[in-house]
Amino acid sequence: MSDGKPLKPDEIERYARHIILQEIGGAGQQALKAARVLVVGAGGLGSPVLLYLAAAGVGTLGVVDNDTVSLSNLQRQVLHATGDIGRPKTESAAASLNDMNPNIAIVEHTVRLTAENAAAIMADYDIVVDGSDNFETRYLVAATAEELKLPLVAGALGRFDGSLTVLMPHATNEKGEPWPRYRDLFPEAPPEGTVPSCAEAGILGAVAGVIGTLQAVEVLKLITGTGDLLVGKILLYDALSVRFQTMNYKRRS
Repeated sequence: MSDGKPLKPDEIERYARHIILQEIGGAGQQALKAARVLVVGAGGLGSPVLLYLAAAGVGTLGVVDNDTVSLSNLQRQVLHATGDIGRPKTESAAASLNDMNPNIAIVEHTVRLTAENAAAIMADYDIVVDGSDNFETRYLVAATAEELKLPLVAGALGRFDGSLTVLMPHATNEKGEPWPRYRDLFPEAPPEGTVPSCAEAGILGAVAGVIGTLQAVEVLKLITGTGDLLVGKILLYDALSVRFQTMNYKRRS
């Protein structure tokens, strides 16, 4: 990550519980302030990701979403409130996050991410978080992040389950081998119509909070260089059986 910016007195008090952590300290908090993170989607996953990154003091947060807030979103998209119904999600997100932490900058990208605009948007950030809800966007984000050599924290949700992984195919492991790509984990998207949307199948809202919060943790670890990352690993969460499982996967070619 880029060099940290000086912390103001009120920021030192705000982030005091981070700063006293030996693994983060003042240098780590400065790195958080200097970091630029793009979150694709301000919905079920993007909500907890953005809330915790804003609270942690990540200096610049970009939000990509072309949708508006609807009443049926509020069961899981905790970044938005009843008064935001009909408002662009990027605008609602920016207002909520600035209320929480006025020291950070929010960049609104009120567009759908496409092959034409993805690289231009993502190139301005250090880390990308995928909180999208469709395979087309997931493959696009993964391919563009690889092209730009950006770490990608990818999450996905089911009815009572979720998963997350960290992708860094531009980097190598301790053996000098390149880390896997998104297509090493999911070679092809499932046929259209075979995976129901949350509107069709339903979703337990709090599951989005679990996976989104874990995505935020991986981002904070990436920025501060703390702990082990979910690179080459996928974490699976089953809410009904209260089970977490981590599986390794490798580069195929």
